[in-house]
Amino acid sequence: MILILLIVGKKMLNAILETTRGKTFRTVSLRMIATVVTFLLLCTQAEAYQQVVIDEYGPPDVMRLVNQTDLPEPGAGEVRIKILAAGVSFTDTMVRKGVYVGIDAKLPFSPGYDLVGIVDKLGSEVTEFAVGQRVADLTVYGAYTEYAIRPTSALVPLPNDIDSVEAVSLVLSYTSAYQMLHRVASLEPGQSILIHGASGAVGMALAQIGKVAGLKMFGTASTSKQDFVANLGVTPIDYKTEDFVAKVLTATQNEGVDVVFDAVGVDNFKRSYSVLKPDGKLVTYGFYSRSLDSQAGDSFQMVKEFLKWKWLQLRWSWFPKEERSVDFYSITDLRENHPKWFKEDLSKLFQLLANGEIEPRIWKVMPLAEAVQAHQLLETGKVRGKIVLKISD
Repeated sequence: MILILLIVGKKMLNAILETTRGKTFRTVSLRMIATVVTFLLLCTQAEAYQQVVIDEYGPPDVMRLVNQTDLPEPGAGEVRIKILAAGVSFTDTMVRKGVYVGIDAKLPFSPGYDLVGIVDKLGSEVTEFAVGQRVADLTVYGAYTEYAIRPTSALVPLPNDIDSVEAVSLVLSYTSAYQMLHRVASLEPGQSILIHGASGAVGMALAQIGKVAGLKMFGTASTSKQDFVANLGVTPIDYKTEDFVAKVLTATQNEGVDVVFDAVGVDNFKRSYSVLKPDGKLVTYGFYSRSLDSQAGDSFQMVKEFLKWKWLQLRWSWFPKEERSVDFYSITDLRENHPKWFKEDLSKLFQLLANGEIEPRIWKVMPLAEAVQAHQLLETGKVRGKIVLKISD
């Protein structure tokens, strides 16, 4: 196809030169030549595209950058998106390792949990979006690519005055934090929370949104990240050298906190439960420690940890301690059950970003070709903020 267009373009150029012979070149030929060049660029710019693909589960280097020769075409109710940026999250590493439970992707596939991009082409029956419009989406997988097909029902429009790299940082981490704070815990100004992993992507989002909500916050983090957490407006607790149970109870005169947000694992959940007020709530949203131990392609350990958690929940319901409650949060489950909430909440976060009330900490922006290095950096545990893949301008 490209060869044909080049031949046509050459013939057009020869014809222009022939018909303008003897005339003022600057006033005639240059303009027409520019037209031909523009024609060729428009016709050839999107004949091929690149994407990161996983052929097998494993370490970061199982991801490879491949060239795709044909652009995907949108069907009814779909659009093709030229992706500008995709977030790099711990969840992406779980998907890559094959230990993320519930994903329906079949190998080979492209990872990438969220994206921001430009609508490139409309499928039939699409009226609510326009070509050139920026949108965001929670894909779960498939965002590490230059082009993707997405249903319009999943898309959230972006305001004109926010940056695409910052916007993509809100899709997974900040939406999760916002929904846990307001949809699950229903917190009010002046209440208190404990955030485990306060220097991580979701932990940092909980801290920033919690500050906007007027909450009193405690947060666990490693020794080297104590100042970082303190600068978020959170009272830091060094989980390596301090007992968070003792620290929280001492700081609250043994009253405890209203809500604990914990994604560490079942053993940690038990201790978190002990620092709740009599009517407090424990919100869990993952099993970080178990995922680190899981072997590539083996989700059994994650399933085992989840069943262990369900058994603990059942025991607590049989023998409740005061009026304490527990919840397990999943962004995909909540979006499936309440699709309007996801759009409303992400739109609210875009507004908070535009107003300067929240500020995603972008630690590193990397090209799509460096997805392997991005995962390697994330798994060192030394990242302070968000890694984003900038895919297109």
